[in-house]
Amino acid sequence: MTGLLVAIGLSVVAAAAVMTVTALVARRQGRVAVVDVAWGAAFAVAALACAVAAAVLDAGTPWRTGLLAALVVVWGGRLAGHVGRRVARDTEEDPRYEELLGGTLAEVGMARAVRKVFALQGAIVPVVALPVSVGAVLEVRWWPVVVAGAGVWAVGLFFEAVGDAQLAAYRSRPRDERPPVLDTGLWAWTRHPNYFGDACVWWGLWLVGGLGSGWVAGLATVVAPLAMTWFLSEVTGARLLERRMMHRPGYAAYAARTPRLVPRPPRRAP
Repeated sequence: MTGLLVAIGLSVVAAAAVMTVTALVARRQGRVAVVDVAWGAAFAVAALACAVAAAVLDAGTPWRTGLLAALVVVWGGRLAGHVGRRVARDTEEDPRYEELLGGTLAEVGMARAVRKVFALQGAIVPVVALPVSVGAVLEVRWWPVVVAGAGVWAVGLFFEAVGDAQLAAYRSRPRDERPPVLDTGLWAWTRHPNYFGDACVWWGLWLVGGLGSGWVAGLATVVAPLAMTWFLSEVTGARLLERRMMHRPGYAAYAARTPRLVPRPPRRAP
């Protein structure tokens, strides 16, 4: 129990530290979008802290603890790097955050941004990271579930990385040479392959760190992938983005023939 409390406490401290630094950077730059870079980084820092705690306390199953840390660091590092390049390129605020806050950072003030973005995301990180914290310090009970979880994680990373690469290639084309909507590749299977991939990553990590530790740990931590999927689909992810996208020519027809999140084979509109 001591190891579990230490691991969860370290994930809270890691999230608070990363979000505090990010809020200071946001105030200096005058935009909230930099928090997207911190999202993946916060999980990576939390996973490494839990792995170190497990080693110091001689808790958990070492190979599973190392696997969890590696999976989270690879996912979080790739995401932070990808988003970091986008944030560095775009000097304007992300319209999603303007809508969420009711204006730019200069208009609404830092206190509102901290309350609605930085504190909220900082509080979510330890909750979503519960399977990682638990898995780092508990013994493996069902190793086949751990293996299956790693496979689900790999599927998720594939959808995220390939979807992001296809979107970057689409955006790099001159506006007059590209179609109004990206509807090829993975984007023909789902309107948000990156969000679907993100959800798969965290269901995979739940299998590796939560359910792989037994039914009790699995039930206690299932809130993590459920919360991540809900946010990706209904709160800060797909639904918020599509409020703007529906005004783009051709997007409504694309939405009529393509599922929003869970992929299915491409089909033409009736």
